[in-house]
Order: sequence, then C-alpha cells, then structure tokens
Amino acid sequence: MIEVEHLTKYYGEYHAVRDVSFSVEKGQVVGFLGPNGAGKSTTMRILAGFLTASSGRATIGGKDVFWDPIEARRRIGYMPESCPLYGEMRVDEYLWFRGGLKGLSRWERKQRIGYVTERCWLTDVRRQLIGTLSKGYRQRVGLADALLADPPVLILDEPTAGLDPTQIRETRKLMRELGQMHTMLLSTHILSEVEATCDSVIIIYQGRVVEDGSLAAVRQRNGNRQLEDIFVKLTGQEGI
Repeated sequence: MIEVEHLTKYYGEYHAVRDVSFSVEKGQVVGFLGPNGAGKSTTMRILAGFLTASSGRATIGGKDVFWDPIEARRRIGYMPESCPLYGEMRVDEYLWFRGGLKGLSRWERKQRIGYVTERCWLTDVRRQLIGTLSKGYRQRVGLADALLADPPVLILDEPTAGLDPTQIRETRKLMRELGQMHTMLLSTHILSEVEATCDSVIIIYQGRVVEDGSLAAVRQRNGNRQLEDIFVKLTGQEGI
C-alpha cells in the first residue's frame, strides 16, 4: 500500500532524509520511530504530498506521490504533529469545509462528520470555536479530519501529543480498531504505544532506516531485547 524507494531530501546542504526505502503492506499498522531530527516528519510530509523529495520514488496504493499527486492524496488521511486548523471556525464548520475539499457530497459529509466527531470524542464541542479548544481537543479535530473521507491509508504524526492519560488510552484503542480497516503509518515517541498498537516498526536515525520488520523479527535480530533497548542502541544513545 505504501512503497518508498531511495527517498532523499536536502534542505540546502543539510541531508534530512538519506536514501530511505521501505514498504507497508495493506492492512498493516507500522510504527515509524526515531529521535527528534531523524527525518520522520520530513518523510511523512513527503508521502502526504506536502513536500517534494530531492530524489527517489514513493507510491500510495500504486499512485505515484510526485507524478500523480491528486490521486495519491485521495488515498491518504494525514494528521501532522501540529495540525494547521482555522481557529475562527467552529469544529463542525471546519469539518464541513474539509469534507468539501476532499470531494464528499453533502450527504456523505453529514454522515461522515457525525461518525468522526463521535469516534474522536468531539460531540460536546462541535459548535465551539477551534481557537478556544485545548491542544488535546485540537489534536482530536486533526484526527477527525484525517478520518473524514475514510481513506485506505492513514499517516499519523504523534496523534496522542497533548492528550491526557485517559484520552491517550482511548486513542490507542481507536487506533487498534482503525488498524482493522486502514493501513496505518504511525509516528510516536511513546514506545509502549507502538507495542500496544503496531504490527511492525521502522526505525530511522540521521535520515537513514536502521531497522525495519515485524516486532518479533526486530527483537530476534537484536538479541530479544525490549523495543526501548533496541531503539536506544540503534539511535546511538546507549550509554548516554
């Protein structure tokens, strides 16, 4: 469902992503891990069509992200770490507007907005201005937006950032349920979240993929260590 081949991204002379290749099969939930500055968000923004790459190739559901961007985007629900929302809009107004941009009919928008606001615990704030919401609620609006068009692929960058412990638990439960219906690439710093939610992991460090595979295979290749220990070892932080 997601194919990435030799993806490279420069910012001037800075090498943000270096020859990254990986694939995500249909129905998989994959944790995309790495320390700050490793290239996770850059890679996800390229896949979502918000950045272009310096070189390489990427496809979503067989559609080339660079040469067929409109069709590729139709297959993606993307939630960035900091959701760029319109603070002067009410929650339901914003979702109605976003549904129109995604090509949903009026009937589809009405049905899907009802579904995503319930699933993302937004029913009580549907008529509230987004600018008055807490960060946790704004994260939920971003997640609702990603789910709105019922895309086959979800790319979620730190979806539990800013949520309280109860909300984190409920979001993990939701992601497990969504993983039964969508292919998901999930970036997070919370490794227990990956172990509770994901089938496989990709670990990226200094712009390169340093580990990729099922959780069981990754543990086996690394001396049956815990995921946290493997992450620390592969990202050069062991002994710090």
